[in-house]
Amino acid sequence: MDRHLAFDKLRNFRDLGGYRTADGLRIRPGRLYRADSLGKLTKDTPDWHRFLSLSVATVIDLRHPWEADTSGRLPTDPSFAYHNLSIEHRPYNQAALTQDVDPASYLSARYTEVAEDGTKEIAAALELIADAGAAPLAFHCASGKDRTGQLAALVLALLGVPDETIVFDFTLTELAAPALLADWQARNEGRSPAWPAFGRAPGSTMRLFLKSLRSRYGSVESYVTNALGLNAETLSDALRAHLLEPLPTTWPDPTHRRATPADAPLLVRLRDTCALWQLAHGIDQWKPGEKDETHFRDRMQDGEVWLTHTAGSLTGAYELWWDDPAAWGPRPPDAGYVHRLMTTPYTAPPATGRTLLTHAESRIAATGRPYARLDCLSSNPRLRSYYESAGYTVVGEQRAKDGGTGSPYAVTLLEKRLS
Repeated sequence: MDRHLAFDKLRNFRDLGGYRTADGLRIRPGRLYRADSLGKLTKDTPDWHRFLSLSVATVIDLRHPWEADTSGRLPTDPSFAYHNLSIEHRPYNQAALTQDVDPASYLSARYTEVAEDGTKEIAAALELIADAGAAPLAFHCASGKDRTGQLAALVLALLGVPDETIVFDFTLTELAAPALLADWQARNEGRSPAWPAFGRAPGSTMRLFLKSLRSRYGSVESYVTNALGLNAETLSDALRAHLLEPLPTTWPDPTHRRATPADAPLLVRLRDTCALWQLAHGIDQWKPGEKDETHFRDRMQDGEVWLTHTAGSLTGAYELWWDDPAAWGPRPPDAGYVHRLMTTPYTAPPATGRTLLTHAESRIAATGRPYARLDCLSSNPRLRSYYESAGYTVVGEQRAKDGGTGSPYAVTLLEKRLS
């Protein structure tokens, strides 16, 4: 499942459904949406009909009234109520910032200002979300990153979602950043913003904001009680009552299909999403943007790339190579090499990674090759343990693998004998 819903004009419209709480529940899909400016919507267009099909009953516009007047408001419709709650009281121009401004420290300081200045509006927004019941609700600002990200963080924290997930959700704006930048340039005669970090959403920004909030107030709940004047326990209970549900106990059987060149953009997006998940969880392995469409098309030509879907939604993918001299050196044709095992964060069914491994192993066995092989960063013991639990055995280490990045790195080599 791609959290970004496809619109022609909207760049950062996302479903918060599927995120899991520390006590094992998940946010119901289709109940809570975050977005860039819904003022881009025009009646009687495909985008408008797509939005109405979501049955959103409440819209919270977090922009300044003058922003809404200048850039456009969401058209009125009897199907939803519109609320303009400007949580930011000290506007600032990100595009005009100088190159030396660090995005994480600067933006987190602005978020802290908003938390202090916009208490009346933030409280009203949280109450609207808590009172929405089973009716879907959407909240937005201009780009769907800063003010929207801050409100999303507060809601997720009150639901009991771990910080790593909150950070991941914030960083997903990175996938929309190129389109947001292109839109800004189109509005500004093709010029580029002075600030290189314009539109970006580094995870360190949200980490610093959460740290600052807790340093000042003790906890998110204390901020809600002492700064917003709300009963945090009552608010949390109301949010949890209509937004959370148990995880499904059964899932449809997955389906696998071999990728085609037309799937390359989808694979790039999945890998970048997985990279953001890793970074949010402190795993320094993949970076967004490292693999482009050409990479995946080349892998389809030289080996195999497979996609896995569950109930019609993408839930994972992997590459299968027939040799891997960079990690394993020259070898006889006795193995298949599994690479880029990817699952959709928080929405893939449990054990999807194992399902992908099993499918890859069946493809290797069908060729008569007796071994499945893979590697992982030597600095990632968590991933090594995962593969060992799936039946793989450590058989060596390549201390200077050249993965094409120009910076060799050490990998642990793992192997499984196939029945």
